[in-house]
Amino acid sequence: MFHKIFKSIDQVIKFDTAKAHCDIPCGIYDPHHAQLGALTVIRMIDLMKGLEGEHPEKDANWHNSMSRYIAVKEEHAEMVKHEVRVIWGDFMKPEHAEKFPELLPLVDKIMKLGSKARQTADRQMALDLLTAVNRFAEIFWEIKGIPTKKAKAPYAPAEEVVYPVL
Repeated sequence: MFHKIFKSIDQVIKFDTAKAHCDIPCGIYDPHHAQLGALTVIRMIDLMKGLEGEHPEKDANWHNSMSRYIAVKEEHAEMVKHEVRVIWGDFMKPEHAEKFPELLPLVDKIMKLGSKARQTADRQMALDLLTAVNRFAEIFWEIKGIPTKKAKAPYAPAEEVVYPVL
């Protein structure tokens, strides 16, 4: 009912149309947290692998460390998915998907790799997640008109990450 009333008034008065990409149009989007999340997944897998060969049946510290590494790995894998999902849902527009036909399959791949990161301790899969997130970052920055560079992260696991050239 209210919609019909306002629509009738709008035909006479012509209200300006407000446009926003989300409920709070902050305009702050950056794939950096997704990249940090992917790096953290790799790092946690490395730390988990470092515990292999120790005697878990005798050492409570082993159990404590392993459970913490797993929890952080899962939290950051989910963070990757969340950050990409927010950028995809709130920032990306149909014209971006048209310009970059790989975008939708890439987002799908990131979602699936993020889930796999939670289910396994496969380092290659975690590297594939980082590669996919880095490609997503390249596309994101290209849409924003900002050039990128690749450099090794200055901390373990020291894998290559896409950075905006500001």
